[in-house]
Amino acid sequence: QVQLVESGGGLVQTGGSLRLSCAASGRTFSSYTMGWFRQAPGKEREFVAAIVWRGESTYYAGSVKGRFTISRDNAKNTVYLQMNSLKPEDTAVYYCAADLFYSGRYDDRNEYEHWGQGTQVTVSS
Repeated sequence: QVQLVESGGGLVQTGGSLRLSCAASGRTFSSYTMGWFRQAPGKEREFVAAIVWRGESTYYAGSVKGRFTISRDNAKNTVYLQMNSLKPEDTAVYYCAADLFYSGRYDDRNEYEHWGQGTQVTVSS
């Protein structure tokens, strides 16, 4: 069983930065594809970023590309999301997710088997 615990959310002003962390259990963490998704009130959960295997490949939603960076430390079983130049439209609950059987559909939330509880990010204008 994989357990994911996010941390690092909070309130920040427009243009500010936050770093989210997601600590994962599991002996084979390095083989998981890890993703970040977010869900704003009244909206569907959407893809933000993903990192495959040992970190050779990363993927981003167009709305965050150039501002957010996903990374992983397999020795610490942790994945990070560095968020810079934050905008009010980035306000959402951010979820970490793990895909144990990567099929290439890194942006499809249905591909991820395990989810964290979420962490709130609020960007004030």
